[in-house]
Amino acid sequence: MSGLCVTHTAGIFVVFFISVQSKSEGVCLFLSGDSNPKENSPFINSSDAAEEKTQQYDGKNMALFEEEMDTSPMVASLLSSLANYSNLPQGSKEHEEAENNEAESSRKKPVKAPALGTLMGVYLPCIQNIFGVILFLRMTWLVGIGGVIGTFFIVFMCCSTTMLTAISMSAIATNGVVPAGGSYYMISRSLGPEFGGAVGICFYLGTTFAGAMYILGAIELLLIYIAPKAAIFPLEGLEGAEAEAALLNNMRVYGTILLTSMATVVFVGVKYVNKLALVFLACVILSILAVYAGVIKTGIDAPEFPVCILGNRTLVWKSFDVCAKTVETANGTVTTQLWRMFCDSPFLNATCDKYFTANNVSQIQGIPGVTSGILADNLFGTYYEKGDLIAKKFTESAEDQDDPLTNSNRYVLADITSFFTLLVGIYFPSVTGIMAGSNRSGDLRDAQKSIPIGTIAAICTTSFVYMSSVVLFGACIEGVVLRDKFGEGVHGNLVIGTLAWPSPWVIVIGSFFSTCGAGLQSLTGAPRLMQAIAKDGIVPALRIFGHGKANGEPTWSLLLTACICEIGILIASLDAVAPILSMFFLMCYMFVNLACALQTLLRTPNWRPRFKFYHWALSFLGMSLCLTLMFLCSWYYAIIAMVIASSIYKYIEFAGAEKEWGDGIRGLSLSAARYALMRLEEGPPHTKNWRPQLLTLVSTDAEQNVEQPRLLSLTNQLKAGKGLTIVGTALEGTYLENSEQSQRAEKVGKKNMSDSTEKVKGFCQVTVSSNLRDATSHLLQASGLGGLKHNAVLVSWPRNWRQGDEHQTWRNFVELVRETTAAHLALLVPKNISAFPSNGERFTEGHIDVWWIVHDGGMLMLLPFLLRQHKVWRKCKMRIFTVAQLDDNSIQMKKDLTTFLYHLRIDAMVEVVEMHDSDISAYTYEKTLVMEQRSQMLKQINLSKTEREREVQLIHDNTTPTSPATPATPLTPAEEAKSPGEQIQMTWTEKCDGEPAKPLTLFSVALSSLRNQSNVRRMHTALRLNEVIIKKSSEAKLVLLNMPGPPKNRTGDENYMEFLEVLTDGLNRVLLVRGGGREVITIYS
Repeated sequence: MSGLCVTHTAGIFVVFFISVQSKSEGVCLFLSGDSNPKENSPFINSSDAAEEKTQQYDGKNMALFEEEMDTSPMVASLLSSLANYSNLPQGSKEHEEAENNEAESSRKKPVKAPALGTLMGVYLPCIQNIFGVILFLRMTWLVGIGGVIGTFFIVFMCCSTTMLTAISMSAIATNGVVPAGGSYYMISRSLGPEFGGAVGICFYLGTTFAGAMYILGAIELLLIYIAPKAAIFPLEGLEGAEAEAALLNNMRVYGTILLTSMATVVFVGVKYVNKLALVFLACVILSILAVYAGVIKTGIDAPEFPVCILGNRTLVWKSFDVCAKTVETANGTVTTQLWRMFCDSPFLNATCDKYFTANNVSQIQGIPGVTSGILADNLFGTYYEKGDLIAKKFTESAEDQDDPLTNSNRYVLADITSFFTLLVGIYFPSVTGIMAGSNRSGDLRDAQKSIPIGTIAAICTTSFVYMSSVVLFGACIEGVVLRDKFGEGVHGNLVIGTLAWPSPWVIVIGSFFSTCGAGLQSLTGAPRLMQAIAKDGIVPALRIFGHGKANGEPTWSLLLTACICEIGILIASLDAVAPILSMFFLMCYMFVNLACALQTLLRTPNWRPRFKFYHWALSFLGMSLCLTLMFLCSWYYAIIAMVIASSIYKYIEFAGAEKEWGDGIRGLSLSAARYALMRLEEGPPHTKNWRPQLLTLVSTDAEQNVEQPRLLSLTNQLKAGKGLTIVGTALEGTYLENSEQSQRAEKVGKKNMSDSTEKVKGFCQVTVSSNLRDATSHLLQASGLGGLKHNAVLVSWPRNWRQGDEHQTWRNFVELVRETTAAHLALLVPKNISAFPSNGERFTEGHIDVWWIVHDGGMLMLLPFLLRQHKVWRKCKMRIFTVAQLDDNSIQMKKDLTTFLYHLRIDAMVEVVEMHDSDISAYTYEKTLVMEQRSQMLKQINLSKTEREREVQLIHDNTTPTSPATPATPLTPAEEAKSPGEQIQMTWTEKCDGEPAKPLTLFSVALSSLRNQSNVRRMHTALRLNEVIIKKSSEAKLVLLNMPGPPKNRTGDENYMEFLEVLTDGLNRVLLVRGGGREVITIYS
């Protein structure tokens, strides 16, 4: 009993060892041999070796499945792998492990599991990213220019777009585990590497330009509202273009300094950025609360922010203290500083500006309050050209239209030309940032629950704030103040700051820190996105940016991000940068919606989102809104963004790594293919639509390489019709025993097809059968699908078919000819295929000769036309020869053929060759006799290969005439009575030296052994045709001629091969063509 236990224990150990060994081998093969790396999965090969050893297999209870243990893991092992599966990003793991190693090198601490919930992981990061610089610097100006109604519509449209995108994103994010990578991961795995790479890079560029926008916003706050004296290029005393240029130069200098500082902070340590994130978020929330508190206060006690109006023009309140021309004092009426701005002296009799003299100065309340009714005046927009005066609505002024504008620097002017679509482009960046939660998916405790709830809640919150801000700003602030972008009419204060309570500095300082924080977040997130794209390996040119520091920090990506961000800073205008990043974000959102819509409509089996509140119509609506907003913002920016994305897409398609991610585009391709195949099945193609759908039959060597690669070259050259190509290989044996050989042959076949010299676009199919004849027949019958089946077969002429050990090869060939005829398939047989040109060769001159002997449906006309579309044959000219019999009118035939080619729109030279009836020569009889005797001998005598060759040569030597002959003798009446097929016409030839020869009586006796006189006539035709073809086409680059059909009686198959050899003897490149029994070319359009 103990021995049995020991044996049983040992058996378990042995089985377990084999299981582990085979698993590890599977891992090695998967990592090194698979050219299409799949995604990391918790299901297969993801457990550590130590964990695998603990998964002991119980041989007693599960012996039924012991042979499958290496490929099908136990459920317990699978569930353990799932439980231990971590979706932390690689960079986070490396970073934490590096910190742990630094803290305690002797003992490795486990990686901390994700622990962020919905509030801290999704909601607050989204709030922080959505609220930004536009709310504080441009929102009031947008309301003033676009009006409450117009701006509300813009806000509603943009918020609706992000809400619909969030719904689509939630569906994708909850359709399985989403590793870190956010939007790039979702799009690439849903739409494929090409779309994923293109949109991922666009999203990266958008995030990078967003960083530039935040930095420019921070510098604008610094130089205009916080420390105007810090300007390197002073603005005092400058007007118009000079003042604008000085401001932009200040923005460039300070922006570059701030960008360098931020990039340094990010490089030194991201943990400092993450720790400051809550501080920056607190600044944003406090600033917004201060605005709402100020709105409430205006209803109780409106703040004092006077605006000085001259006539209806708003004055820059900077160099005067009192909004009046004169003031009354104890000493009488004295002029003010405002007077001195428009007059040449401080005295009352001074010469003043005409407009200043003709209009009164009035002081109005800049913030009349929420109960003042000012909302009615701000409902509709007022758009300006650059340099226009900001004027108060519904106020009269005395001015002469012919007088030029003077003292323009005293008035508040429009700094840019404004229009509705510009407002859309400037505003949209303020609703971006909805991906912040999905970008942190690797840090979330339950990403499938947190991402939908947190993102949609954040969008609802921010949308409410934006929409309410539009109405409240219009209801509280005077229109001229709203349209005053930089607050020049309210002592240079930030306009939204004038509304805030308790002090404008709450908004100024809070918005400055929030924009700095948002810029740091962009400089932190963008490099990681680029690193993720680079590590995926789909864009070869970006692989260097996948490298970084030892802890995974993307150093090279950070450098690239800083350089691109500098481009935005050199633009220096917040209003010019905002539409640029709008394009890239909108494109990203558009493809998120497209991914959701496609997955829903295609009903992919793996499409099972936990988030149920989605619909394909909502996704399409979101996609349409994104596309509309792109062209509303800036049609030329939209086109540029699409060109960039398209270029990246095509680059990845041609040069990128091939990835199989189970994407929706593949599902779309399958659905489109199924639909197209069903349409093709509705009926046979019209003659106008006929194109060669080739089944190319190739033979392989022991290594499964194609023995005749020039056959693939010819296939490629014939594919100007862009039809189907199937490269078929037949293997002998049984599939169970040769499955690996079959798979290897298919893999090598695909490699040969995609070779740089061949580049045959099509499919490879391998069939295994008990013999090659059946395997080829199966290929002929089963290749293709539905209406997408081959209609022509390309097979090379069997080499060395006369050798005794190759007899089965030519028998298979003749049977293939018969089968293609029965299947109504065209047949193309190139002879001397090794002499055909490769795709790299070029013919600079020469002819393609077509010998049109019988009508085959037009194949002989169409094939040269298709060949001449290829660069190899493009310089060759086409000649068509046809044969005229005794009763034919050769002149009329040439005219008719020329007319026919003209209607076919084919350029070719035409020649009619006359072949009159002539006597059958003795050489013809000799060739026929040798052919038949050799066939008979090979059938009856079972000799070795050497003996067969010796016997055939002996027969040939014995029957070769030693003396030529003279013209034939007259036939007897009995011979004349024979049927045409039985008549024998004897001819005589002359000796080489001219001596008269004696009749060949021995040869005449030998002719009695001819069993079938029709062979004589066929040989005669083959020889005569060959003689004419050699004479006319010996220098041709390619000769195409009709291929006669095999005899109905299979006993003459070997004679059929001999006829074809004689017909093509002496020609370098020959393409035998046999039609499929239908017209393939037409004169009609």
